[in-house]
Amino acid sequence: MRALTDWFDAHARPLPWRSAAGVRAAGGPRADHAWGVFLSEVMSQQTPISRVEPIWREWIRAWPTPADLAAATPAEVLRSWRHLGYPRRALRLLEAAAAITRDHGGRVPAAEADLLDLPGVGAYTAAAVSAFAFGRRSVVLDTNVRRVLGRVTGGLALPRPHLRRDEQRGAAALVPADPAAAATWNAAVMEFGALVCTAAAPDCSACPLTSCAWREAGYPADVFRRRRQSWAGSDRQARGRIMAQLRESPERTAAELAAGVPAAAPAGQHERALASLLADGLVAQVAGGYRLPS
Repeated sequence: MRALTDWFDAHARPLPWRSAAGVRAAGGPRADHAWGVFLSEVMSQQTPISRVEPIWREWIRAWPTPADLAAATPAEVLRSWRHLGYPRRALRLLEAAAAITRDHGGRVPAAEADLLDLPGVGAYTAAAVSAFAFGRRSVVLDTNVRRVLGRVTGGLALPRPHLRRDEQRGAAALVPADPAAAATWNAAVMEFGALVCTAAAPDCSACPLTSCAWREAGYPADVFRRRRQSWAGSDRQARGRIMAQLRESPERTAAELAAGVPAAAPAGQHERALASLLADGLVAQVAGGYRLPS
């Protein structure tokens, strides 16, 4: 699938974390490229790049190295996370920065095994950072990559809900042996899935591949049942509403938080959301009410 890397050379977005020069231009002369990649990979999990990039730029300017972030407070980090969603990621980044500073001399480790030891880092993030920050050969399998490979080689509209070993083996067999070529390959397939071979509206007219099992099978529909929860009215939205209130002011009383609950909200949802935020360490209870953790 050399056609995909050729496509990537011509169409890749100029994202600042894709080069050391781009990271330094965004964060200053002290900004570390590997750290910029690490931030981008955690921030972009389940979040569109269009929302990630402006927040990433703020973070790399404020905290250009892991040691800089490690010196921040949870409240500062959560406030700066703003609207990216899944704010536990912000606390895991703070914990990872502390671990990198303490255990790795302030430098993001290159080996996948060392990356996996960091708080909040899973197989995808470890593989992506190893590939994109250090040019190592790894098998990067995010939703976009899985969708592209599933369509091209397996004829599936969308990948299985859960990653299986046979899918991992098939993806690994396609990654070039040369580390630099492998890093480019991973980036190319991911970008192609994000821009062309998308989930809802793939632009097959722009596809550079001459062979695609899904296309040749007549674009069969998705065969796997998937559970999807609407954001509107969900507990996640209720949690987000509380976090937004606490980012706006240092402290809120219980009555002030409750005043922001829509009349149509399900009974008990606000209390359930607040309790879950307290359990996750995203909110702290004080004598006068609630605040972000210090």
